[in-house]
Amino acid sequence: MVFSSSEEEHVKHVASVLQRLGDNNLFSKASKCVFHASSVGYLGYVISSEVLKMDSCKVQQILHWPQPKNIKTLQYFLGFANFYPCLIKNYCKKISALTSLLKKYSPFIFNEEALSQFQILKEAFTTDPILSHFNPSLTTIVETDASDYALGDVLSQVNDSEKNPIAFYSCKLLPAEINYEINDKELLFIVWALKC
Repeated sequence: MVFSSSEEEHVKHVASVLQRLGDNNLFSKASKCVFHASSVGYLGYVISSEVLKMDSCKVQQILHWPQPKNIKTLQYFLGFANFYPCLIKNYCKKISALTSLLKKYSPFIFNEEALSQFQILKEAFTTDPILSHFNPSLTTIVETDASDYALGDVLSQVNDSEKNPIAFYSCKLLPAEINYEINDKELLFIVWALKC
C-alpha cells in the first residue's frame, strides 16, 4: 500500500516502489493492483484519506451474528471482535461479562448481563467505528476513564472546533491493579496511553 499527500507525489511514490521491486526481480500482477484509489479495503478495514473504518461486509456479519450458545461459539465471536478493539470506545468494559464466561471451571450461563453486553457490542460495531487519521499539526486530546476492572482511553484531535477520535484504547486491569484507588487507576492509564 502506497499513501501520498498529493497526486503528483503519488505518481513518484508508485514509480519508486515499482522500480525497487523490479531491481530485486520482484513483480506485481497488474490484475491484483489498484492504483490512484481514494479508499482501499485492507484486512477488514476501509482506509481512505480521511478515515479508518470497518469494512461494510464485516458490519453486516456482526449485525447477523447469532447469540453464542456455548464457549466455542463465544470464543469465535470474541476472536472476530478482538480484531477491531481500536474502533470501539471502552471495548474491555463492553466485553467483560462475555470474557468472564470463558473462565476455567465456570459453567457457561449466558445470562441477561452477557446478552446485554453482546447486544451493546454488536451495536457499537455498527455505530462507533469511524476513526480519523492523526495529523501532527492539530491539537491532540487524551481522555481517560477508569472503572473497577478496566481502563479506557480516547485519543482525539480538534479540527474545525470538532473533536474527531483517532484511536480508542482499553485494557483489563490485572488483579493487583484492581485494588488501586480510582485516581491511581486513571494515572496508570495516562502513563499507559502515552506509551502507546
